[in-house]
Amino acid sequence: MTSIPALLLRDIRLATRAGGSAALALGFFAAVATLVPLGVGSDLVLLARVAAGVLWIAAALAALLSLDRLFQADYEDGSLDLIALSPLSLETIAATKIVGHWLTTGLPLTVLSPLLGLMFGLPPSAIGILALSLLIGTPSVSALGAIGAALTLAVRRGGLILPLLVLPLLAPAVIFGAGAVEAILDNLPNGALLLLCAFSVVVTLLAPFAAAAAVRLNLAG
Repeated sequence: MTSIPALLLRDIRLATRAGGSAALALGFFAAVATLVPLGVGSDLVLLARVAAGVLWIAAALAALLSLDRLFQADYEDGSLDLIALSPLSLETIAATKIVGHWLTTGLPLTVLSPLLGLMFGLPPSAIGILALSLLIGTPSVSALGAIGAALTLAVRRGGLILPLLVLPLLAPAVIFGAGAVEAILDNLPNGALLLLCAFSVVVTLLAPFAAAAAVRLNLAG
């Protein structure tokens, strides 16, 4: 069990210093959220209506920026072979990497989202649901991204293919996450939040097994 915290801390340190992938994701998220009001205009009613969709899409795209390095850096320098030979199973390794990616990307995006929600003129209740939806949904983004990163592990310039593989799979998270905020704005029952929770739980539980199978296949090849 001591190997799991060590691997997790290693991934967090690499994400926060090697290439600045975590800071890059936050910067991209903030930049997109800042540019949209400049293009749409200063109509707060319109901005509030599009806020959930824009912020959720920006968060998903920001998370994709660092996904290609989830396994690739370890694969290129041979570290992944050594990690695979450790007492930890590949499923546990994949799950630990998913947690590390979420802690350095999904969680900071969630923390930043209330401030960006204020820029779009969202009411406090909608801002709270926006943050909650990102807290619930971003683990599924990291989980699905891990599957894509594992599948493109041995592919040359796999970082270009990764978004094409992952983005369609993220559609339910974006739809349910944005729908949860819109339900608050329209004073409707918030079934979208429950659907988002179910989607995120299922994906997060199954993703380590799929990612581990893909890594195992690439290492064997």
